[in-house]
Amino acid sequence: MVLWDSLLMAFRALIANKLRAALTMLGVIIGVSAVIALVSLGQGVQAFVTRRMQSIGSNLLFVVPGSLSEFGGGGAASLLGAERAVLTMADVYALQGQAAAPHVAAVSPEIQTVAEITSGVESKRATIVGVWPNFLQVRQFRVAYGRFIAEGDESARAAVCVLGPRIARELFGDSYPIGKRVRIKGVPFQVVGVLERKGGSAFADVDSYVYVPLSTAQTRLYTLRGRRGEPGVSAIYVQATSEADMDRAAEEVRTVIRRVHRLRLGEKDDFSVISQADITAIFSEITSVLTAFLGAIAGISLLVGGIGIMNIMLVSVTERTREIGIRKAVGARRRDILLQFLVEAVTLSLTGGVVGVVLGALAANQASVFLQGVRPVLTAQTVLLAAGVASAVGIFFGLYPARRAASLNPIDALRYE
Repeated sequence: MVLWDSLLMAFRALIANKLRAALTMLGVIIGVSAVIALVSLGQGVQAFVTRRMQSIGSNLLFVVPGSLSEFGGGGAASLLGAERAVLTMADVYALQGQAAAPHVAAVSPEIQTVAEITSGVESKRATIVGVWPNFLQVRQFRVAYGRFIAEGDESARAAVCVLGPRIARELFGDSYPIGKRVRIKGVPFQVVGVLERKGGSAFADVDSYVYVPLSTAQTRLYTLRGRRGEPGVSAIYVQATSEADMDRAAEEVRTVIRRVHRLRLGEKDDFSVISQADITAIFSEITSVLTAFLGAIAGISLLVGGIGIMNIMLVSVTERTREIGIRKAVGARRRDILLQFLVEAVTLSLTGGVVGVVLGALAANQASVFLQGVRPVLTAQTVLLAAGVASAVGIFFGLYPARRAASLNPIDALRYE
């Protein structure tokens, strides 16, 4: 009953000073809304990365140059700091043998370079990717119109290319590009197909890639050699026979490539075999750290809001000194006065927290309009955390004014003018 009476008195005090209460809550509202918006957008980015990785297939392994093990195996820092090395066609041919890797269903190498691609007066700098014909099936891409690279193109080192939908639109606008010619590093290529939209990100916009036969890329666009002079590749995509065989396939890939690279027992791998789950974990780690960092920065405004609450509560204690004296004179105990002012402080911060959650959710939805494919994720745990932090701010910063009010001498308080 005492708590209910304190709540009623707190609301009456806030209603009596509406503008002051609103300005006091403003710091908490801004802090909570910023935390809610950033955390929900961060979780939305994590969900977006997970969806994007699932879209490339659940049984795909990526073999890339460089060792991650010396960095502790995995993690964002490992991927970014991996020691560079070279994969070669010898690795690809060795992985194709079913006897050596029975759980490997398909192998597709690629080589990447960045070059200028021109069509008439239009010129763009794009990522040029040399691939085998089976790239389409391994990476689960689809052709929108035209065709993909054929076996005959690869064996003849044909000057043909397939465009991503974005680069096709940038080069040719609304006109039909099939059969038209482009120049890559001054070499004329005929456009034979355009892929369906796959979706891009800040890390790689595959819709702006240009695909050419691997043999053409190795001989006419970009020369990459291994340690013994054999043709090199930028990465190897390995399709496991099934999702259940991913671990077995990864181990077979490691064994085969270590043998090709003549690595002795105890030597670290000079390559890395990464699964979809590994990449998702890496990017989730990055986004989690960034989300926590930005949330902590936004939380500073909660501290400012808490100081504002303490300031106003101290003013309120001074203004209501006579009221406190009267209440003590008619029998109010020290804890009753303490509870009254503490409840007022918590009411201020919690009300600001509720308003902040609503505004933060609206701000996150509005921001997602500018982040293509990212939908904010607002969980019950995030809302409860924000409400809990807002209440804690009210208790922490309201405790001193409440104790000061409770410690007033009733006689001195009654004589206060």
